[in-house]
Amino acid sequence: MSFEQLKLENQLCHRLYMASNSIARAYREPLAALNLTYPQYVVMMALWEEDAITIAELVDKTAIDGGAMTQILKKMAEKSLLEVIKDKHDKRKRLVQLTQNGQQLKVAAAHIPKSILCKFESVDTTQASQLMQLLDLIVGDLNSQYDDQT
Repeated sequence: MSFEQLKLENQLCHRLYMASNSIARAYREPLAALNLTYPQYVVMMALWEEDAITIAELVDKTAIDGGAMTQILKKMAEKSLLEVIKDKHDKRKRLVQLTQNGQQLKVAAAHIPKSILCKFESVDTTQASQLMQLLDLIVGDLNSQYDDQT
């Protein structure tokens, strides 16, 4: 038996792992200039789309684990990028709201997506769009299987 199915070169999961690590490295320098980690950048992008949302909504939008989100929000509040406040309508809920510093950071971050895409020298915008669609299908399939188990 040759065990071809166990070779790394035949694993989709390993390619996704390598791609994820490579992308994280590509983001390091531009995000360091903004004093953000990648997870913090993801939170900022979600809040730039829709500010003053609940922590639960933020977890849903970003797919960041709730426990990790708590730590991320704490660090970002320390940087004066956002604040976590009680919802005026439901005191049990907490809203995440950008500060003025957090809102202003959007201008400084505006160039990042294009600068990262420019690093994909062998991938055109159509291929990048197709890849995003394929990844959405993979994530959807895998998440629906986990959702069925709960």
